[in-house]
This record gives sequence, structure tokens and C-alpha cells, in this order.
Amino acid sequence: MKHTLRAIARLLGYPDAAWRDHLDALRDALHDERALASGRLAELDALADRIASIAPLQAEAEYVELFDRGRATALHLFEHVHGDSRERGPAMIDLLRTYEDAGLELAPGELPDHLPVLLEYASTQPPEAARELLREVVHILEAIHAALLRRRSLYAAAIGALLDLAGMRSGRPAAAADDEPPLDAVWEEPPVFGGCSNAGQAQPIRIVRQAGATGARA
Repeated sequence: MKHTLRAIARLLGYPDAAWRDHLDALRDALHDERALASGRLAELDALADRIASIAPLQAEAEYVELFDRGRATALHLFEHVHGDSRERGPAMIDLLRTYEDAGLELAPGELPDHLPVLLEYASTQPPEAARELLREVVHILEAIHAALLRRRSLYAAAIGALLDLAGMRSGRPAAAADDEPPLDAVWEEPPVFGGCSNAGQAQPIRIVRQAGATGARA
């Protein structure tokens, strides 16, 4: 499972020259580990094929437009929870400390709540702990997945794969965008993680739904 998590983390990363250089290795990791069903692997192949087939500048521009400028498809998890509120800073610090306690360091410019970073961390955990970590953020993954499906983006396969690994059903019809409540109004987050040891123990992210909220699933 760890190789699959790392491969999906790379697929969800910025599609620069280094991304393209590692594309074959990503495919091999996904197919060799066989943590996903053949149909999902085919969808991930289609995503990789599409990105590799277009001009690099186009691939990069589409990525920025989809993930950096689209609120509903943002890959920064706390964007869906805190938005730009002041609570986001302390949550970032807590999450960063969790990574540091596990012996992981972020590359310059990386934020701890970026989904690919979280997946890299999950890949260092035992399989069941990694699944539990995905389940703790499944409501955010489902929201991103639904938004990508509405946009008919092939990137939906990558988020769908994470839902598969978490043991959730994915690929169901998405609700209309106008029917979605603002995520900041639906979700709140208590303290993130509780720290982990280098032996691979982890406390999952605790992101829960506010009392009385409707129209979302935890």
C-alpha cells in the first residue's frame, strides 16, 4: 500500500519535468503493488497518459487552474476546513510537528496540509494506520472527488483511488454545485494528530462535522 500512496502523491503533484521523468516508475509502482482494482488502475493510466500527451506548459497551466485557483478542488486540506481564518496557522504547526516527530522534513515551499504531503506521511505508517488516516479526512476527499467529477477531470481517479484505499465507495453521481454548503460552514477541526513516534505509530487527523450541519458525510 505504501508504494501506491506514494505514487498517488506524485500523480497529484505539480506536473513539471521531474514529474514526467518519473512517470514510468509511478505506473510500475501502482501496477506492481496491486492495491487497487484493475478498473481504477486503468483510470490512473488514462490520467497519466493524458498529462504526458499534452504540452508541458498546458499540463502545468491546467493543474494550476484546477487545484490552485479552484476552492472546491483545492488540495490543501485546511482550505476546506479553516479557509483563511486564523485557526489555520496553529493547525499547520500541529501537523508539521507530527511530521517532524515521525522524522519527516518538508521540502522548501511545501505546506503540511497539502494532500500529497499527507500521503507521503501516510505511506510511512502501517497499512491499517494509513487507512485510518484516510478515513479521518474522507469527508474532504469525497468533496474534492465530487468537484472533480463535476468538472469531468481525469484527476478524479486519483482521489477515487484514495477513497478505495480507505474502504469507501467512490464514483457515485456528484451533487450539483449549487446544492453544496460552503465547506467552512460545515466542518471544523479540533487539534490535529497527537504526535507519533518513529516506530510508525500515529494519531489520525481529527476533522469533524459541526453539530447540526447537514448535507455532508463524515
